[in-house]
Amino acid sequence: MTASANTIAEVASLIGDPARANILSALMGGKALTAGELAWNAGVSAQTTSGHLAKLSEAGLLAVEKQGRHRYYRLASSEIAQVMEALMNVAATGPKRHRPTGPKDEAMRLARTCYDHMAGRLGIAIADALCAHGRLILSDGSGAVTEEGQKFFCEFGVDLKTGGKRALCRTCLDWSERRPHLAGRLGAALFTRSLDLGWVARIPDSRSLRITPPGRLGFAKTFGLPSDWLEPV
Repeated sequence: MTASANTIAEVASLIGDPARANILSALMGGKALTAGELAWNAGVSAQTTSGHLAKLSEAGLLAVEKQGRHRYYRLASSEIAQVMEALMNVAATGPKRHRPTGPKDEAMRLARTCYDHMAGRLGIAIADALCAHGRLILSDGSGAVTEEGQKFFCEFGVDLKTGGKRALCRTCLDWSERRPHLAGRLGAALFTRSLDLGWVARIPDSRSLRITPPGRLGFAKTFGLPSDWLEPV
């Protein structure tokens, strides 16, 4: 199905508002947030935020989950997250006078969530190592798991057969590192498994991830990361 130019312009206009862009960016961490939390992130009043949330929900950019008296908002799909990450990259490579260098926070550059998968130097190092060891083949934004890769992921505790119609493996161009990290079902499964193993931990009120001491050892040993992967390029 091809969207009309008017529809594209309407969606772009919604995202183009600074407050709404801040709301969508806050949800890139993958967690559902309340209207109050999103108002704080957007830097606007609760009443103004309510209007923005209604517009974003009506346009299908946000999904709402009700739990008792509370409403929690999240991105409607991984595709919305992909659009936001792409826009961040476009903004970061714009005219020089407007061009930021990517996240300035070192913790964000090292490891962070990109919706439901890992980004930053950690995400890049994992993608590079999987390709270097013949477990993945990445090309043109998508990826294929090799026979060696299927064995590796099975032993690591990742089920490649579940996840519905979502693409098994695709890439996102990393906002800070300007190189691809893993997304799709595989990227999400690797993140979930890393959380379960205690290798990474979420940092409250941030997209940054803390890599634990067992995680530094585990990622290096299991994935075969190079000795200098922690160092900024």
